[in-house]
Amino acid sequence: MRKLIGVVGIVLLGVLFTDSKALAQEFDPEYVKVTNQRAGKIVANMNIEGAEKQALVQNYIAQQYRNLSLIHDERDEKIQKAMKSYDGARKENKIRSIEKKADKKLDKLHRKFLAQLSAKLSEDQIEQVKDGLTYNVAPNTFEVYQAMIPDLSEDQKSIIWEWLVEAREYAMDASSSEEKHGWFGKYKGKINNYLSSLGHDLKQAEKNMYKRQANDR
Repeated sequence: MRKLIGVVGIVLLGVLFTDSKALAQEFDPEYVKVTNQRAGKIVANMNIEGAEKQALVQNYIAQQYRNLSLIHDERDEKIQKAMKSYDGARKENKIRSIEKKADKKLDKLHRKFLAQLSAKLSEDQIEQVKDGLTYNVAPNTFEVYQAMIPDLSEDQKSIIWEWLVEAREYAMDASSSEEKHGWFGKYKGKINNYLSSLGHDLKQAEKNMYKRQANDR
């Protein structure tokens, strides 16, 4: 991560830590290092003009990782306590209540994060950040569907992409790689059902795709 010296660095850090909980939280230095590295990899693939803007965006992303972990950790801790303290329907209701409150916090954080990015980046660059946070699953999956079924109409492509984008919005706030992929898996099931309803045999389409790719080598 680029180091900013003097007043500029102080100002940037002041902008970042606007959440009082994040400010009060003392993160493990190794975790801070990991989040900075993750954010750095995303920013490195973007064409952001100016070292200060690049550093600011990188810090927005790194702080988002840490803010998400605060919500996830608090949620998981409360759920563990509920599982030990309650039984039956009361336990289920308590867990649902905990998850609902956490989801509200995640939604608020999600909107705040996108507002920060929107103030500094173009729409295309924001797309790059979203894809970076979700391992580029959305565009990669979209390419696979088009390769499997080359004759998809523009309307069909649009529907598939909209669902993948929706999955990406949820995956951005997920607590782990497994949970991120889980969101895409859920929406890929929805897409597969949609394509099957149009008469596409997806298993055969996949075989045909691999055959075409082998012939092109």
